[in-house]
Amino acid sequence: MIPKTVLDALKAQIQKELFSAHTYLSMSAHFTSVNLPGFAHWMRKQYEEETGHALKIFDYIHERGGRVVLDAIEKPQADFKAPLDVMNRVLEHERSVTASIHSLYELAVKEKDYPTQIMLEWFIKEQVEEEKSAEDVINMLKMIGEAPAGLIMLDRQMASRGS
Repeated sequence: MIPKTVLDALKAQIQKELFSAHTYLSMSAHFTSVNLPGFAHWMRKQYEEETGHALKIFDYIHERGGRVVLDAIEKPQADFKAPLDVMNRVLEHERSVTASIHSLYELAVKEKDYPTQIMLEWFIKEQVEEEKSAEDVINMLKMIGEAPAGLIMLDRQMASRGS
């Protein structure tokens, strides 16, 4: 059985992951509206990943005998600026998710909930990848600057993301 404090924190993390998914889907809609289909695709893949993260925690809770009751998901931002601004928001958001995962892990250690610690190790590794992915795009956008041809080339590269 999952300690109640850990269970409550895991349920809250599901909400955060679902909010992340909605945020990325909103960003995808923005990029579609400004004719950057590659960026839209990349954000949609982020949406799918975040939904998967929520389900991973959801399933874990049920495997350990807990029950999830979902709350409403906060409405995400809908208006965005340039791709660099959006990607900086992505990185900022991912860093906040990383902090949340680290807090969860610390709580699992405090509660001596070893199975949750092991499960959360996957998320810790995933967050390293998430932050690096956003940083890589940010660095490319900084190199491109105001060059439309560079943005078009990066947009095409973003469209090739498989997962």
